[in-house]
Amino acid sequence: NIYTLSNTTSFTHLFVYDPMQPMEVSFAAPRSFATTFKSDLKETLFPDDPFHDFDGKTLPEKAKKCIRYFVPVFQWLPSYTLKFFMYDLLAGITIASLAIPQGISYAKLANIPPIIGLYSSFVPPLIYAVFGNSKHIAVGTVASSSLIIAGAIEKKVHEADDPQLYLNLIFTATLVSGVIQLILGVFRLGILVDFLSHSTITGFMGGAATIICLQQLKGIFGLKHFTTQTDVVSVTKAIFENKHEIRWECTLVGIIFLIFLHLAKMVKQKKPKLFWVSAIAPMVVVAIGCIFAYVADVEKYGIAIVGPLKKGINPPSLKNLDFDSKYISAPIEAGIITALVALAEGIAIGRSFALMVNQQIDGNKEMIAFGLMNIVGSLTSCYITTGPFSKTAVNYNAGCKTQMANVVMAVCMLLTLFFLAPFFSYTPLVVLSAIIMSAMLGLIEYEKAYHLFKTDKFDFLICMAAFLGVAFISMDKGLMLSVGLALVRALLYVARPASSKLGNIPDTSLYRDVEQYPGAISIPKTLVLQLGSPIYFANASYIRERILRWVRDEKASKDFEGDDVEYVLLDLGGVTSIDITGVETLIEIRRSLEVQEIKVVIVNPRLEVMEKLIVTNFVDIIGKDHIFLSIQDAIEGCNFSFSR
Repeated sequence: NIYTLSNTTSFTHLFVYDPMQPMEVSFAAPRSFATTFKSDLKETLFPDDPFHDFDGKTLPEKAKKCIRYFVPVFQWLPSYTLKFFMYDLLAGITIASLAIPQGISYAKLANIPPIIGLYSSFVPPLIYAVFGNSKHIAVGTVASSSLIIAGAIEKKVHEADDPQLYLNLIFTATLVSGVIQLILGVFRLGILVDFLSHSTITGFMGGAATIICLQQLKGIFGLKHFTTQTDVVSVTKAIFENKHEIRWECTLVGIIFLIFLHLAKMVKQKKPKLFWVSAIAPMVVVAIGCIFAYVADVEKYGIAIVGPLKKGINPPSLKNLDFDSKYISAPIEAGIITALVALAEGIAIGRSFALMVNQQIDGNKEMIAFGLMNIVGSLTSCYITTGPFSKTAVNYNAGCKTQMANVVMAVCMLLTLFFLAPFFSYTPLVVLSAIIMSAMLGLIEYEKAYHLFKTDKFDFLICMAAFLGVAFISMDKGLMLSVGLALVRALLYVARPASSKLGNIPDTSLYRDVEQYPGAISIPKTLVLQLGSPIYFANASYIRERILRWVRDEKASKDFEGDDVEYVLLDLGGVTSIDITGVETLIEIRRSLEVQEIKVVIVNPRLEVMEKLIVTNFVDIIGKDHIFLSIQDAIEGCNFSFSR
């Protein structure tokens, strides 16, 4: 057989392939433990290989590159221009107009003073601008984390019973969340967040949005008494039990504002260039509500208002942190859950918008940034913050160019805290409820759930487990239930890996799965099997039984055709690693097939697998002449054996 190859200089080279002399397999001595450990550690912690161009650089140059890598502000600030600032100025002012009503609303959702919500949009964005990796993320509070942190703390202390202790535990939970996020980022453990699958996040956000909307009915109806539980049954029961408290004036105002916010969203959907209409709508609603409340003295009609808001920037809150053993379990629980949820939500949102402009963000850097801003936030009277979708979308649509948009937003919040805070004290609570409900309705993604149902039933089950668990049990249990199902699915993939029988595509040297390509031709006296996963203790027994079953079925088929099986070729090209149990399994398979006078041939083992086969002496047991570089080489070698 003569093959023609063409290289990059267009010269043509001819060589003759001798099937009796297959290309040699590398049996090089295994690398040292230090070498393999260093390689594995690098791939685990630094898959983006940030230090690839360190060779030949001086120590100051290396230090400069390290600083730029770990502190992203030094990447974009040196080349920052006035043109970029004009875009960021517009974006920052726009997201600030959204941050003010959202900050007050979500603080109310967490049952903490509304001013804390404004504080949380001042300090954390400044920290993120320095350490954050995404130029699109706009930092702020989110409804899901607000509800989680409130639900966890109220297991120990109710806000109505001891407001100061409740607030102290909120700050403590924020510190715990920040520390966890920072540790995950420093130790490059972003892989843990990946266990919150897309299906889990979709179901969780939908369930959280549902119960948040139901809870806002307290504000819409003007109820004075309500449940502290978050599940659908308890909330619905509370509404019916207190229906005599419903004020039609409050309900009417709430419905009007809801319709206004919905119309603003429709304008954005029909004409995306008018995104700013939807962005400033909450601020317009708050402004109108404040003026209406001041002029009409709405409290006498049963419409409650926010109440006094203090002027001034964030006071320090170090002394407020509470680590009393009687209460600490609640902040720890809230911190762990909000840390993972906030990370998953923030990183997913950042990556989504980065992909729109063909960019990538480092999830581990985002963890460090989120961790630092929540640690600093907990010391400056802020509670849990992340990258909310609504503000980030507005930031993106407003044309932000860098993280400077967060700085502009922080400056706007600073001016608000100094000069405008008292004005917002007249904000009707029904207005905040309308803003929250309007935002949450967009998080119930019916179309995504239907898409999951049509494309992957198990993913749909994971999604619905999160949705129904959050809506009817509790947020933490719903999340754990969904993650548990996702892990079960992952374990099934691990413990029951796929394998396939390969056949030859006619008139080619290609070998493909006969189930996928029914026209593929079986090889006489030979069974070719492809394994596509690591071989280790968790799946070794299954792989052994599956291979023996393949052999049994193939023998039955070939006996019917008057043929026999003399060779089993195991294509290990897809096997990325193997442990001692896996090697012992290969030995057992070889021994079992030898009894049936069938020889085992290994094809294309990867470097890590070959090294393990060498150090365990498996290569000596099976013989180097039974290991080939390709399926074609192995088949030619087997045919050569037949002919002797």
